[in-house]
Amino acid sequence: MKTKFLSTAIGSMPYSDPAHAVDVSLASMDSPIWPQLPAFGLKEQMEIQYSEGIPCAVIDEGKGRMYFDTSKDYSDDFAAFYEAYTAAMDPDEGNGDCSSMAISEEFSKGIYALESKLKADGKKLPWLKVQTTGPCSFALTITDENKRAIYYNEEFRDVIIKAIAMKCRWQIQKFKEYAENIICFIDEPILSAFGSSTYVSVQRADVVAHLAEVIDAVHADGAYAGVHCCGNTEWSILTDAGVDLVNFDAYGFGETISLYGEAVKNHINQDRGLAWGIVPTSSKIMEESVDSLEAILERNMDKLAGVTGLDKNVIAKQAVLSPSCGTGSLSVAEADKVFDMLGKITARMKEKYWF
Repeated sequence: MKTKFLSTAIGSMPYSDPAHAVDVSLASMDSPIWPQLPAFGLKEQMEIQYSEGIPCAVIDEGKGRMYFDTSKDYSDDFAAFYEAYTAAMDPDEGNGDCSSMAISEEFSKGIYALESKLKADGKKLPWLKVQTTGPCSFALTITDENKRAIYYNEEFRDVIIKAIAMKCRWQIQKFKEYAENIICFIDEPILSAFGSSTYVSVQRADVVAHLAEVIDAVHADGAYAGVHCCGNTEWSILTDAGVDLVNFDAYGFGETISLYGEAVKNHINQDRGLAWGIVPTSSKIMEESVDSLEAILERNMDKLAGVTGLDKNVIAKQAVLSPSCGTGSLSVAEADKVFDMLGKITARMKEKYWF
């Protein structure tokens, strides 16, 4: 991927006007996103936004939570799900129709606001980014009726992985006519806790396999797959899963990528890239400048080049720039600063490297 400091963002934004959020996205990044808008309530929260259509999902508006009801006979619901999944996703005979896992406007104002804007503009973008919650973050966050993480129910876990894979393909198919290249990020913040005592029973090989299944679905529609984790994790998990872009918090954890030098070197040598989350998504954004962010980015790129022996220009050619995480929890002023700074640091790095 010769992305050459292509800029994009993580999904969430604090805005309450979907059209304004789309305008910010289109104006401030090379690969615009559809905005996730938690200001609209429970159904636009990270995991819940992707629950629509999954068997036995229950949204309790009163208690502000979602769970899976595993207490009832769900055999017919599962049979219907797998029938639709096979019809769409079978590698030999599948028709690719993933509309059974569509995300409606009730769950995403941003998808339809972006689609409406692109349709009205009538032009094709060079790049566009969509996103989904990751299977591990979803299944380890959402519980059953007894508040046990649904990840530990293997039947439900398999359905969730496959449903998320279909939701990725549905998004890619929806936006294909509006962009030459589509990136689909799989957001896995929970991987920052991988290996901790809380998730000691979560096996590395399983995480790799779960991610690989979703990544393969993204590739099936000709899109690029990225995985976003906003904390420190074992970055080789993502490269082993076959992701095209590893998106990490380069502002707060930039040096950690160099701890996996061999894995990252192999990743880069396979023409894959790193998405450097260099713009902080906290109150610290108000203290930073283009110069200070450039210094952090250059220092971490230098370290990676030194550890791996890779040409720094190669790292740069296969680099994407982004905020470190979503901006949904920030104030509007802070989010505006994030996107302004993203545009400025992108322009600085492109000019510096003659891209």
